[in-house]
Amino acid sequence: MTADPKAARRGYDHAAVRYRSDADLLAVAVPFLESGLAAGEPTLVSLEPERAELVRRALSPAAKTQYLSTDDFYARPAAAIRSYRDLMAGLVADGAGGIRIFGEIPRAAIDTSWDWWARYEAAVNHAYDEFPLRSVCAYDTRTTPRHVLDDVARTHPFVAIPGGQRRNAGYIDPPAFLADPRPMTPHPIQHSAPLVELADPDPPTARHAVLGIAGTDLPAGEIDDLVLAVSEIVDNAVRYGRPPITMRIWADAGHVVVTVHDTGEGPADPFAGLLPAARHIGGRGLWIAHQVCSQVTLHRDETGFTARLTAGNPWRR
Repeated sequence: MTADPKAARRGYDHAAVRYRSDADLLAVAVPFLESGLAAGEPTLVSLEPERAELVRRALSPAAKTQYLSTDDFYARPAAAIRSYRDLMAGLVADGAGGIRIFGEIPRAAIDTSWDWWARYEAAVNHAYDEFPLRSVCAYDTRTTPRHVLDDVARTHPFVAIPGGQRRNAGYIDPPAFLADPRPMTPHPIQHSAPLVELADPDPPTARHAVLGIAGTDLPAGEIDDLVLAVSEIVDNAVRYGRPPITMRIWADAGHVVVTVHDTGEGPADPFAGLLPAARHIGGRGLWIAHQVCSQVTLHRDETGFTARLTAGNPWRR
């Protein structure tokens, strides 16, 4: 890589491919990656092991393609954004004039926490736009739910095709997509009565309530992270929301779910939680929650704004 970093192409080309077979996947992945390799660009693959090996076998053994672990990069959307930004900043500093990534969001994340990954797919159009990046996100139409494919069509400005891409007429500008109210599907445990319900709690009361939950086998570190996140979100509700504030807790051996609801409109920043924000505009608490919780869901409706914070896996039986 010898390109002058000051001359690097700027702007993010974010494309999606919807494929029905391994052949469909390779018809897009191989020329996309080979074109980057021929141009001397760093090329990266972030696919689950079976498909990563499929791509590896289709490329030349001499191809200098880097393979990333989906487990490492896709634990949480905000962490994925931070990790990819750090990675790309390093590549540009080393002289990369262009970067190519062919990847996928793991199936388990799609099945259990798509809402915040849909927000990720929208937010990265903004978060990565300072880098000379072309990426393709792969979605298998045989296993991907219809509502997920609908969001994919709304969050990717380009559609990847063999040998290139075309503009996507269904793309929606990220702030508009992120501002659109989305349903909040209850976790299974939320179909029972909460163990705790607090009216207008302050942060110390909220922290004490979470620490007082018994009967969970979660590691102490996960509980400590949840306590921090809940404290920050309750503080946000007190400072920037509108009373009354209601906090509810559900828990069992494998997970803890906390909701914080106020009657305000929620954060004005559409990227809240996914990108860092200054404390004075109220985004720091959501940023912290997105870094440490197993899942964060944000929901607006006619009653106000709700943040749901989860530790552990609420879908594991």
